[in-house]
Amino acid sequence: MNLKKYFIRALHRLQKGPGYTYKELLVWYCDNTNTHGPKRIIKEGPKKKLIWFFLTLLFASLVFWQWGILINTYLSYNVTSSLSIGFKTMKFPAVTVCNANPYKYSEAKPLLKELDRLIDAALERILQPSQGNSSESISPPLDLELWYQIPLVLIDEHDKDNPIILDIFETNQTAAGIQPSTDSPTPCSHPGSDNCTYRNFTSAAQAVTEWYILQSTSILSKVPLQERIRMGYQAEDMILACLYGAEPCNYKNFTQIYHPDHGNCYIFNWGMDEEALNSSNPGAEFGLKLILDISQQDYIPYLSSAAGARLMLHQQKSFPFLKDQGIYAMPGTETSIGVLVDELERMGYPYSDCTMNGSDVPVKNLYSKYNTSYSIQACLRSCFQKDMIETCGCGHFMFPLPQGVNYCNNEDYPGWAYCYSLLRSSIRHRQICIDSCKETCNDTQYKMTISMADWPSEASEDWIFHILSYERDMSTNVTLDRNGIIKLNIYFQEYNYRTFSESAATTRVTGLPVLPWGGQFGFWMGGSVLCIIEFGEIIIDSLWITVINIISWCKGLKQRRAQARYPDAPPTVSELVEAHTNLGFQHEATGTLPRDRDKELPPEPGTPPPNYDSLRVQPPDVLGPDSDAETE
Repeated sequence: MNLKKYFIRALHRLQKGPGYTYKELLVWYCDNTNTHGPKRIIKEGPKKKLIWFFLTLLFASLVFWQWGILINTYLSYNVTSSLSIGFKTMKFPAVTVCNANPYKYSEAKPLLKELDRLIDAALERILQPSQGNSSESISPPLDLELWYQIPLVLIDEHDKDNPIILDIFETNQTAAGIQPSTDSPTPCSHPGSDNCTYRNFTSAAQAVTEWYILQSTSILSKVPLQERIRMGYQAEDMILACLYGAEPCNYKNFTQIYHPDHGNCYIFNWGMDEEALNSSNPGAEFGLKLILDISQQDYIPYLSSAAGARLMLHQQKSFPFLKDQGIYAMPGTETSIGVLVDELERMGYPYSDCTMNGSDVPVKNLYSKYNTSYSIQACLRSCFQKDMIETCGCGHFMFPLPQGVNYCNNEDYPGWAYCYSLLRSSIRHRQICIDSCKETCNDTQYKMTISMADWPSEASEDWIFHILSYERDMSTNVTLDRNGIIKLNIYFQEYNYRTFSESAATTRVTGLPVLPWGGQFGFWMGGSVLCIIEFGEIIIDSLWITVINIISWCKGLKQRRAQARYPDAPPTVSELVEAHTNLGFQHEATGTLPRDRDKELPPEPGTPPPNYDSLRVQPPDVLGPDSDAETE
């Protein structure tokens, strides 16, 4: 009941309304507002009214234009970067060390024997083309099956319009007198096909290395993982000495992972099984010191042309991508690496397209099997492997595989190298992966300052090599030399860190409310917050008037519909009475009786007013016409 009363009262107030028209409301607002300009429009003469109307419209447009700029700035979600320097106990970075050569040649030689003989013969043909020797002159004969799958050809480009392509092992042609300008590995869609793609190199050294890597990838992809790990460098042979601060360590403090580019790699302070180590002071005395043996004499000749250790500093529980972010340490030197820490804090959506943990990235992270955190490098490689599987039907040896997929090789997938070359050179596929992957919102980068010195010195190398050889091999003979020994010092250069953080350039506090908005309104129109309230008031009154007009229109429409039922003039009272006359109470002439009751009476023009004498008890025939007059 109370609710009903409330709505009835509200309806009454609605019907009353402000009590004036739009024009009267606008004049009242201009006369009473505190905003400069509208008062002059209604109080000045005709010419000044026009001038003040133009000025008010102009400056009001400027206000709305400035407000539009503020709204557009806010909706663009710009950020500002700030730099802060802090001091705290910092976690020592994870350190990954690998050998530049992935496998020991003594272990992998049986698998690469035919490939090595093939490349030796190819180099002989390249270096001595005038002899014109063929594969039949080599004893034992070469197995050219690998060669014909991915041949290495010479391209003579002296005539740019008609280049000459020479197959090194083609028996019916000679390369005598021809100075090739380029060398090219030639992957084809299938052996013997003309559908081939050429990768040109200006030096035979580059072409041979690339060709050998491509062929060895096909061979090693068929080798089980445990066998590849066995062929690599073991931790107890590679890590000779370890010291972290004042605490001794050894190869057991490193976590072993298999990396397709570098074989067995070892990570210190990865943080997978135990808490990450903290560093309490800067300087080399409080960092990590390592002595490594890379056994350069057991390198595969054509697979790795660089000698040294590949190392990388990265966050805990992140996968090391040494090919992109690693650095080399040269043998026979002591390499000191001073570390500075930069922390990046990016704002997420809608300010940037970064991700916190990769859960919103459409690409499946193939490196998640290592229980590592998301990174854009992992996403890009996972995306490429996905495209490789979809396009070529097999996965590349250098990247992890999803379940149910095999690595590419020449026997099971003859055209994989051709497919891989096209996919790697495809800008469209590369752009799709770049658009799909996202940067991480929070990241830690390690800036390194590297310095080197010869180690050990000529005066101390004799006793140092004796001690290290005895500790590793329990031998009194020197089994180590300068070509295989590396010393590393990794430490914090300064005990502070820099934080690069992003913040919103325009927030709801600074961009939308009073300060910028009121400043523009006050400068151009001389207004304030109260003027805005006045403007809101006139809008509300206009809405009331609009509601009243709508209700009046609805009422008028209802009346017009009612009038539509009676198109002529409304009936009079007599006409209404005549329409409801009862013929049973009408007078009949005295002594006249209807002779034929079946005969229809003629229509009468109307029924006179009722005769009230008919209500008397005496019979009507007693009464005469005079008695009616006397009664009246």
